[in-house]
Amino acid sequence: MSDSEFDLIQDFFAGLDQGTSVRLGIGDDAAALALPDGHLLHVSTDTTVEGVHFLATLSPTDVAYRSVMAAVSDLAAMGASPEALLLSLTLPEGDRVWLEGFSRGLADACSVIRAPLVGGDTTRGPLSLTVTVLGSTPADSYLTRSGARPGDRLCVSGTLGDAAAGLAVISGRLAVDVSAAEFLTTRYTKPSLRLALGETLRGCATACIDISDGLLADASHVATASDVGLEIDSALLPLSEAMRSSVDPDQSLDWALAGGDDYELLFTLPRNIPLPDGCTEMGRVVAGSGISCDRTPERIGYDHFRR
Repeated sequence: MSDSEFDLIQDFFAGLDQGTSVRLGIGDDAAALALPDGHLLHVSTDTTVEGVHFLATLSPTDVAYRSVMAAVSDLAAMGASPEALLLSLTLPEGDRVWLEGFSRGLADACSVIRAPLVGGDTTRGPLSLTVTVLGSTPADSYLTRSGARPGDRLCVSGTLGDAAAGLAVISGRLAVDVSAAEFLTTRYTKPSLRLALGETLRGCATACIDISDGLLADASHVATASDVGLEIDSALLPLSEAMRSSVDPDQSLDWALAGGDDYELLFTLPRNIPLPDGCTEMGRVVAGSGISCDRTPERIGYDHFRR
């Protein structure tokens, strides 16, 4: 006899709902969380679909881990601390071997972000995941896209383009040495989260967004929300050593500008605020509108409904 939906939930997801904010977790009609006094709740949701957001050959462990990190990156961009997450999982079948790997990746992700899985839904259909993340900040201190001002510096964390290069390695479109391949593919399958940086930027950054669809595409959201222009100098873009040593310079810049899936933070800082460690100033905020850059890739970022 095949497993029921509730068997699968009990066997693979129960037990991940332990956390200091949890009053009621998996198994009831809704979860119950307690937030610290004087804090706001921040909620974001992110859907990933096989063949659109990840290759069918990606391991279930990596599918789970990457999907959670992509969703939680939105909390980092708000300067929020994760409190809990919800998972809606659609499966073609109740494959226990696949689910064992998936639950390992999910458990690893929950451990890294220090937040429990408190509920969700499991249904049958084409493979997809929707992760809803809940986070909190002090009520008077959180980041938005809308505060950038002319004269601010345009800054970014980490390095850019690695995930796009890693996807090219995984899909066989890019051949690099073993060391570079390991670094680049890990940047795609196990993106780094900038939660600590987001919390540090509360109260000093004027605007912030995470880079999921590509630097140019996400920078345009900040420009629009803040009603300013952003100037980007491609010579200042931070590239990893693996990219510099293994990828054509023009391709490296195109991936850095438009590759997506970096999950780094793009933010604006006033002139008098020191640049945080591990971050790079690569442009400026000006009066006007839109994005200007001395290099324009063929496409500026990912859009589900634009070819």
